[in-house]
Order: sequence, then structure tokens, then C-alpha cells
Amino acid sequence: MLEIKNLSIKTLNEEKEIITDLNLVINKNDKLAIIGEEGNGKSTLLRCIYNEQLIKDYAIVTGKIIKNNVNIGYLEQFLDKNWNNQLVGDFFVKNSPNGEIDYDKYSEIYKLDEIFKELNINYNEFENKMIANLSGGEKVKIQIAKILFNSPELLLLDEPTNDIDIPTLEWLENFILKSEIPVVFISHDEVLLENVANGILHLEQIENKTKAKYTIEHIGYREYVEKRKYLIDRQYQISRYEQKEYEKQMEKLNNIYNSVKYQQETITRRDPGGGRLLKKKMKNVKSMEKRMLNQEITQAPEVEEKIFAKFHNEDEIHNSKIILDYFLEELKVNNIILKKDIHIKVIGKEKVCIIGKNGAGKTTLIKKIYDDMKNRKDIKVGYMPQNYDELLGENISCIDYLRTDYTKQEETIIRTYLASMKFTQDEINSDVSNLSGGQKAKLFIVKLILEKANVLILDEPTRNLSPLSNPIIRGLLKNFDGTIISVSHDRKYIDEVCTRVIEL
Repeated sequence: MLEIKNLSIKTLNEEKEIITDLNLVINKNDKLAIIGEEGNGKSTLLRCIYNEQLIKDYAIVTGKIIKNNVNIGYLEQFLDKNWNNQLVGDFFVKNSPNGEIDYDKYSEIYKLDEIFKELNINYNEFENKMIANLSGGEKVKIQIAKILFNSPELLLLDEPTNDIDIPTLEWLENFILKSEIPVVFISHDEVLLENVANGILHLEQIENKTKAKYTIEHIGYREYVEKRKYLIDRQYQISRYEQKEYEKQMEKLNNIYNSVKYQQETITRRDPGGGRLLKKKMKNVKSMEKRMLNQEITQAPEVEEKIFAKFHNEDEIHNSKIILDYFLEELKVNNIILKKDIHIKVIGKEKVCIIGKNGAGKTTLIKKIYDDMKNRKDIKVGYMPQNYDELLGENISCIDYLRTDYTKQEETIIRTYLASMKFTQDEINSDVSNLSGGQKAKLFIVKLILEKANVLILDEPTRNLSPLSNPIIRGLLKNFDGTIISVSHDRKYIDEVCTRVIEL
């Protein structure tokens, strides 16, 4: 259906390989998950498959993508901001925010009630809403509906689970499983990966993120993770064993060499026969040394190193302390009352997660909670928004974003923490606008660590992190010795980190 031949993608300055010599065939019923750490080129690859022109401003492409006139549906990770001032109805019948309306499509749109119902969208209510006024999850839903509206033969989905509620997540899983349409997707949601993927394309960056490697396996996600771990551990064991044996042999050879050399230096001229024997022995020793130096030893596997970080809170939260006793008479969005008489109480080191359907007002509520708590003197509050750009400025480097006193000591600490999150030196000094969504998430986590907050308010903290980073970040938050008030649809985060769930 779609074939990729010898595809290579490099940055324009050719300092970084994004993809090297990728060969791949996508067939009917394939459910291929693209995985890899943040900034490894997953979204770039998906854009390139859809339309090479989307990456021409920052990348050079060689090789072939043979599409065979397949009708491709592409879900972008972030909806183009230019759509914000458009109506939902126009979104379905325009190819671009400034495009003309296709009235033939408008007449067809009411035939798609089933798609909207399954996505919990009432089209009659949404048709005349501005896209800017939709929640993050609602924006994802209308994008999915539009893609299905155009009857695709191949789906490319970039983080389809971002922001969507749990019922829609379950619908998406069921849809992908039952669909005969091949699906190539990127997701941080490990439950989705475990339940639907029947193939894995793993993108890695090695040699300080200057070289690219990839692995393709036609197996499920959990099986891939277990197989990869087994192969890596086994290769490490073989490498260590061979290295040890090599060192033993070299030590033995070195001892023989030193012994022969000493004998050569102390032998008298009256023993020419002994001298000849020692000379022959030294020649054999050097020959053995040459063979040893040319001996191939199994190398330790070239894989990306795991991230490492830890929270250090200065002020302990006592288990009986009332962290939050919050009452809200009316929760409103655009003058629409979503909920009345909200009362949330959080005590001690609870880890609370607020869940609910898209459009229920979860992000609005958690912002209000943060505004209520941020100036408290008895606790130190750290905040991670759903939309990172709310707090990230433009034309500022990662290191400058994290600075407070601009001392050399502070800069060293910041660089150490960013490196522990696998930021390269180039990324540390680059503009935050150049970072992927996952890298921005890690930047916020570093900020929370450096602030030494004992109360964390987090809106979808795991939504842009890779499935390989997420278990580590979940462990970090689970072991956080303080209070967490969060919003999430990440089922593993809810199960592993949260001690209480509040449904809005």
C-alpha cells in the first residue's frame, strides 16, 4: 500500500541525522507504532510521509516514499492556530483556514451522525462554535472526525490520545483494532500501544544525538519492550564477560612480555643460544599481542541512556496538613455554567487526579486552583500547564528560562539537571520554541525540581512524553514526597501515581 525506500532525513546544517536509510512497507491491517525518546524525529517522519514539503524548512530528505495514490488521513500533533478564529462547521468543509467553503461537503456532513455520536460530539451544538473556544480534547475529536469524514485509506496519527477523555480513548482503541485501514501512529499512551500495535518502529539517537538508528519489529509493544530488554541485557553480559577475559589474557601476555624482556636484558653474551631462544620467544609474544589487539570483542549495545532525576523538597508536608479546601460556586467557560457547587479538599501527601469528559472544564478548574494557591506562604507550589506556551516565552534558551540568580553555580546545576533529562548541549542553549512537546514537558519537570516545590499542580503531565520516558517520570512523581493535584487521562499515571480520583 505504501513503501519507503532508503529514506534519510538530516537537519539542514547536516549536523544531525534524523532518519538513516529507512526501508519500510505498510500493508493492509498494519497497526505500526512509532516510538522513541523526545526529539528523535517521530513527528518529522510522519510529516514527511504525508507531505515532504512540511519539513523542507528544517530538513533535507533523500530516498523514496511510494504512496500509490493512497488517500492519506493525517492527524497533526497540534492543530494549526490559524483555525482558532474559524467555526467548527467550516473546519469540515475547508482544506485550510483561508480556503473556500465546499458546499457539496456541507450537504454531506449531516450524514455522519454516527462518527460524531461515537466521539461524543453533538454536531448541531458544535457547528457554530469558534474552534478557539473548544477544549484541547474537543479539538482532537473534531480533527479525527474530519479525517474519517474524508474516507482515508491510510491513517497517520500523531499523538491521537492527547487530551481526549477516557471514553474516547477506549473508542479510539476499538476503532484502530477493528479497522482494516493501516494505521501508523505515535502515542505516549502505553495502554493504547499494548492493546493495538502489531508492529514497532523504534527511532533512536546515539553518539550524543548526532547519529540515528532504527529498529523494526512486527510484534506487539509489550513483547517488543521485553525482547529489547532481554537482548540489551544479554549483550551487556556478553560484552562484560568478553572484556574481562580479554583483560585477563592481556595481563597474562604482559607478564610474559616483561619476563622475556627482563631475561634479555640480563642474559650474558656467553649464552648466544639462549639469546636466540629469547628473541624467538619475544617475536611470538609480539605476534600474540597483535592478534589480541585485532580480536573483536562484543561491544556494549548502543542505546539511549535512561533519564535520571529526583525531587528534593526542603519543607516536608505533614500528613494532617490541609493543603486545599476549595469551594467554587460556579465553574464557567465563556459564560456557560459547566458545574455548580464544587468542593475539593486535599490533605497531606495525597496525589489527586481530576478526570472527566472533554469540555467538562478540568483545565479551567485546575488553573483556578493554581491561582488560589500560588501566593500561599505555608507551601511552595509548582505548576505545569497543559499548554506549555502559556509560561514559556519566545527567544529564550532553556538555560535562561530556568535561571533565577544568574550565578555560575546555578548554571552548573541547571546544566546537570538538563543533561540528566538527556538534553544535548545544543538543546540546552537553543530557543525553547525549537523543542518538541516532550522536551518542553521535561523542561517543566526540571523547573519543578529546581524550584523545590512541595505541592505540584499538573495539567496532563505525561501527555507529550514518550512511552519509554513515561515509566520513569511516573516513578519520579509516585516517589515525590509532597502533594500532587493533577488532571490526566493517562490510565497508567492514574493507576500507578494517584491515591485518589475526582470525576468532574
